[in-house]
Amino acid sequence: MTKPFSVLSKLAAVSVLAAISLPAAAQQAGDNIVNVGWFHLRPDEKSEPLFSRMAPIGPVAGSSATISNADTLGVAFTHFFTDNFALTADLGIPPKFKLYGGGTLASLGQLGEAKQWSPALIAKWYFGDKNSKLRPFVGLGVTRVWYSSVNLSSSLQRRVTGNAPGGTATADLSSSWAPVANAGLTYNLTERWSLGLSVAYIPLKTDADITGRIGNTVVSRNTTTLTLDPLVTFLSVGYKF
Repeated sequence: MTKPFSVLSKLAAVSVLAAISLPAAAQQAGDNIVNVGWFHLRPDEKSEPLFSRMAPIGPVAGSSATISNADTLGVAFTHFFTDNFALTADLGIPPKFKLYGGGTLASLGQLGEAKQWSPALIAKWYFGDKNSKLRPFVGLGVTRVWYSSVNLSSSLQRRVTGNAPGGTATADLSSSWAPVANAGLTYNLTERWSLGLSVAYIPLKTDADITGRIGNTVVSRNTTTLTLDPLVTFLSVGYKF
């Protein structure tokens, strides 16, 4: 009776080894993956001169501005509709950008700051098959961009109100839709855990309307257009469920 049991045990061991040796599906149709990591936004910025909408009407000669880089926590949710096609929602804590004076406004230093909200929906095509360890991808999508916590520095407020006592200034930044071009790769550590790196480009312009007041009286109104065109890198850890 020992021989049959010996044969069965050997067959069971071979079956277990065979199962272990089979490749685990890394990403396949129906999978959901959440990535958490670091967004770094580097604007390729330029700005038009401030334009005065009140007397004297016209551009403020030599005025310009620059925009800082920004970093924030990012979260992405991806669903695979097939083994190669997926849809990703990019979210995260809105980064804070700082605006600095240039040209004739350089002496003012920081002009203001604002938080940028830009959730994106991106369709992606993953190369390789579902069992590949390394899977490059390309994507194309759209983002909705708007701003909050827009604050102007005291130096800029004094400038646009002519240093008048009690003068204040506020700014409105326009919201817009923008396309997103995306490329990157995923490296699958295990069946569930992975590392991700991607780069996205967003052609983006924002109109700024700066209004100066003394009490309830509007004393100045200036506008400009800021071109951000940020390059966004995302380094993350992913978990499949």
